[in-house]
Amino acid sequence: MYFRVDGLRPNPLLDAGVFGLAILAAGFILSWGAEAAESRVSQGLMLAGLALVTVLPEYAIDLYYAFQAGHAPGSEYVHYAAANMTGANRLLVGFAWPMIIFLNWWKRRGRSVDLMDSNRIELFFLLLASAYAFVILFKNRIDIFDFVALLAIFGGYLWTVARLPKRKDGATDDDDDDEPELGPAAILETLGPRAQWVWTGALTLIAGTIILLSAQPFAESMVNSGRALGVDEFLLIQWVAPLTGESPEILLAILFVLAGRPGTGLVAMISDKINQWTLLVGALPVAMSVGAGSLVALPLSARQHEEFFLTAAQSLFGISLLLRLRLTLGGAALLLGLFGMQVTLAFMLQHNAAREVAALTILAWVYLLLAGFLFVREAPALIKRWRSSSTSNRAVD
Repeated sequence: MYFRVDGLRPNPLLDAGVFGLAILAAGFILSWGAEAAESRVSQGLMLAGLALVTVLPEYAIDLYYAFQAGHAPGSEYVHYAAANMTGANRLLVGFAWPMIIFLNWWKRRGRSVDLMDSNRIELFFLLLASAYAFVILFKNRIDIFDFVALLAIFGGYLWTVARLPKRKDGATDDDDDDEPELGPAAILETLGPRAQWVWTGALTLIAGTIILLSAQPFAESMVNSGRALGVDEFLLIQWVAPLTGESPEILLAILFVLAGRPGTGLVAMISDKINQWTLLVGALPVAMSVGAGSLVALPLSARQHEEFFLTAAQSLFGISLLLRLRLTLGGAALLLGLFGMQVTLAFMLQHNAAREVAALTILAWVYLLLAGFLFVREAPALIKRWRSSSTSNRAVD
């Protein structure tokens, strides 16, 4: 706060560290109140709300870039906004999802993390958003109509999970129902309803203020840090900046796993992905239009087109690995390996744009081919399960 109010900017790297830590801390403050609300709303709605508030730091950074892109048409900020969005989405699926599986294996020697039947809701809406991503690719831009469509998908997701019954346990039937909350959220749970909501509101106000004040200097310090280090600032914005914005929800998922609730941790990460793949993507042209003072669209350059294509393909592959309502060690290793490959290639080919775009395209097709194979392999079981569910529902009626 002293750096922000005083205008002190001694060094881009130090500035990035100071404001990045402020955003990280604010993200944790936001998560405490949302986590404590688990006992008062449905499990699915709690995780969706938790995803929404803990991802606010990422929103603040990316929407700043989009606002600047509208304010200064033709500037590099257009690429920065798209880079931060695609990087944040791929980081969740390629790193955060596998991390849940590996941590559960280390903690409990579990070779997979299972979901419940009700979590098909998350998979359906994530599939819907991923399918719509190819509409954006066809148009080669993100505009206000996409915002409306993606907002409708996210609204449908919230409405659906809000109708689920309240559930205090995690995402699998064999989780411990009596597992207590951890840290400050546990203290908030001991308060009465009125005091709990007052504290949650106060923490949200404080954290939101810190995020809004820190987003602009952090975003600019990332650009300046890249120039000072001689590294493509596009890559720092795509991979390093999202690490700060995503850290609160990733570390919260780690706490779920350590508390013996890996299913809840994985569902939280899936909900984060739905959130960012709908609201964050759709909000970019809105922020850009506010900066421009008129309705404008976020164009996708040749590089950004392939980045978005790769992100959509990775999303479909992630869904295909979850068709059996479980993510195994093998699937997690494949997700992490392909993610590590794309990050490595991005830094290796940062000074050769043509080869980098070609590498991104090849990786995207690898994701699509793997996803297609898994969808075809699982199709008979999915059809059989759907028919069985329909028969059961008619019997109940």
